[in-house]
Amino acid sequence: MSSHTAQSDVTVIGLGPMGRALAGAFLGAGLRITVWNRTPGRDGELVARGAAVAPSPEAAVAASPLTVVCVVNYDASDAVLRREPVAAALKGRTLVNLTADTPDRARDTARWADEHGVRYLDGAIMTPTPTIGTPHAVLLFSGPADLHAEHAPVLETLGGSHTHLGEDPGRAAAYDVALLDIFWTAMAGWAHALAVAGAEGVTPGELAPFAQGIAAILPPLFEETAADVADGTFSGEGNPLTSAVSSMAHIVHTSEAHGIDAGVMRAAEGMARRAVGLGHGADGFVRIAEVIGRR
Repeated sequence: MSSHTAQSDVTVIGLGPMGRALAGAFLGAGLRITVWNRTPGRDGELVARGAAVAPSPEAAVAASPLTVVCVVNYDASDAVLRREPVAAALKGRTLVNLTADTPDRARDTARWADEHGVRYLDGAIMTPTPTIGTPHAVLLFSGPADLHAEHAPVLETLGGSHTHLGEDPGRAAAYDVALLDIFWTAMAGWAHALAVAGAEGVTPGELAPFAQGIAAILPPLFEETAADVADGTFSGEGNPLTSAVSSMAHIVHTSEAHGIDAGVMRAAEGMARRAVGLGHGADGFVRIAEVIGRR
């Protein structure tokens, strides 16, 4: 196993699938990297390609002017970073946290970093592991704009598009949470649809082509309804909320007739009925965003 003997361009902490992809992209761009992972044994391929392995997290962050951390959540990153030897080694250096968590946790980490003299950027990776190092990667960053600009040449070797969203360190996490909200509710809907279709004798292969057609409807709807929310129009001319409620009730009935849990659709139907009850039955479905977002 290799060990660190000279200054690196970047340190990567966390060698899960995404962390290994990040480290691999840095190596592929010809950068010198140092790696560290809490669980040993995940660095073999990276070492074979020239990565140096640090004996401890404090040694890892001391090896490079820039450290990128990507672990399962901020509990895990805090357990590594918020130890006195690591914090001391990070002082004056830049930490880019690509760990996924909540906006509040990102802001709290930024405050901790400021208190310890650590230069901090928060970030989010919005595409799967195979995209890293390719033109298809999508990365979001938030925090000091000048700090992002300083390290952009190294970070851009991760490939794809890079967007700096503003000075608020929680902004990248806010995008991450909102965008993953779309993804996971969509995947939950797909899994539920497969179960309902299967109960009616429709195979996954038979359903999939039509499901892709449904998915293709969504991008223009996102743009149209975003404008509705922004200007408060909520037009329901083509499909009012009352119609949506009826459609969702059919899904609930069919699911439960087969003994299939319809909790997700019942929740969606409940939000729609709430909006109808408030007098918005003639509005479009996205009126729900305004209703549930009221304080």
